[in-house]
Formats: sequence, structure tokens, C-alpha cells
Amino acid sequence: MRTLLQLQLDITDRTAVMAVFAAEQPDVVLHAAAYTKVDQAEDEGRSINWEVNVVGTKNIADAAKQAGAKLVAVSTDYVFDGLNVNEYTETNAVNPQNAYGRAKLAGEFAVTESGADAYIVRTSWVFGEFGNNFVYTMQRLAASHPKLTVVNDQLGRPTWTRTLAEFMLHLVAVEAEYGIYHLSNDETATWFDFAKEILKDTAVEVTPVTSAEFPQKAYRPKHSVMSLAKAKATGFVIPSWQEALHQFQMTLTKK
Repeated sequence: MRTLLQLQLDITDRTAVMAVFAAEQPDVVLHAAAYTKVDQAEDEGRSINWEVNVVGTKNIADAAKQAGAKLVAVSTDYVFDGLNVNEYTETNAVNPQNAYGRAKLAGEFAVTESGADAYIVRTSWVFGEFGNNFVYTMQRLAASHPKLTVVNDQLGRPTWTRTLAEFMLHLVAVEAEYGIYHLSNDETATWFDFAKEILKDTAVEVTPVTSAEFPQKAYRPKHSVMSLAKAKATGFVIPSWQEALHQFQMTLTKK
């Protein structure tokens, strides 16, 4: 594998994507670019949601195929409807219920149809150093509110970006079978559980509410716990979300 190269590139510009791939001839492509404003994707962000998550992904996948590169593309638990009472496996039927989920699923199809040697990694509840995420939101609100209410009837698995990135590299390193994989940190939680753990060392009171008490524009799956069995079978060791959150918060205190 050659030196890691990070580029600023408009993935919706097919000509530019093809030109960069032709010039750089990458061996491996890690495709994590996405439009992730789930509520805005329902209306004012509908167009850019489709352009980035479908058209952009198709461009990347087609360019990877042309360059003979391995592709690792990030997808989402929102491809499921959240009605399954058991963990979702990679072979369970998909049925996205919001515009973001439908676009990400169409992006998955674009990857598959490209014929590229590809891994599709579905993940969930992502938090990390960069960008907006639930950890930062809770910390920001806690700084100015003595009491917070958080949804307690949506069940899933938080994912640290470091764990996700390490798994993406792991798939390539061990030459795992191409296809779809589910990856999050281990153990399950509600958003309320997650918030309580984030703020456990503060004096902020966190109380549970139902989704009906906290309406949002886009539908959220009530149960999006994805099976990690296939990911673990590759030999990848997955820390619990509590361990991952603790490590992440420790990195923040050192900055």
C-alpha cells in the first residue's frame, strides 16, 4: 500500500473524480464522505443529500473500479426500518424510512453495481473528534443547562470514529471477503444511556423522555442494533462503547 493521501475533492463532480483517480492510481480508497444532516435531508437538503450520498458515491465507486483500487465505503444503520426485535445481520432485508437512509442505500447499490472490489461498512451513532456529534452536543448543553431530557426508546450502538477507521483498515490488511459488514462499538444503549455516560462526572441531571415527546422531522429507527458477528469473525477486536467513549474523552482532556 502506498503512502496515505488525503485530497479535497468534490465527489459530485464526476470529471474531477475520474481525473484525480487516473492521476493518483490509488491502491485503496476509504470513502467516508457523506451528507449526514438527517432532518434537513427531508426537505431543504434533499437535493444535496442525493448528490453526495448517491451520485458522489457512484463516482467514487466507478473511479475505484477504473483504477483497480480496493474501496471501503461507509454506510448507515438507517438502511433498516428499526422494527426488528433482534440484531440486524448483513443479510436482513433493508427498508429505509427517511430520505437519508434511502440515499445511503442507493449509494450501497452504486458501489455494488460498479463492480469494484469493495467493502461496505454500515455503522451507527458515530462520535469522534471532528464535526458535530452527540458527545459534543451533550457537553455543550450541559455547560448551560442543569437538567437535560434525552430520548430513551431508541436502541442502538454508539461508534467511535477511531474504531470505525481501524476496522476499515483491518478489512484491507487481512484481505477479508468483499461485501457488507456491520461495525459499531460493542454493547447496546439508548440515547439516554449514552447521555448519562457522557455526563456521569458532571452535576447535570439527565432524565428520559419518549420519541413522541421529542419530535424530529426525519424518522429514527427504534431498534437499530446491528450484529457484530461478521466483523468479529475477521479477527477484529471491538471495544465496548463505554470503553471507546472513555478513551475518546481522555483524548479531549489532553488537548
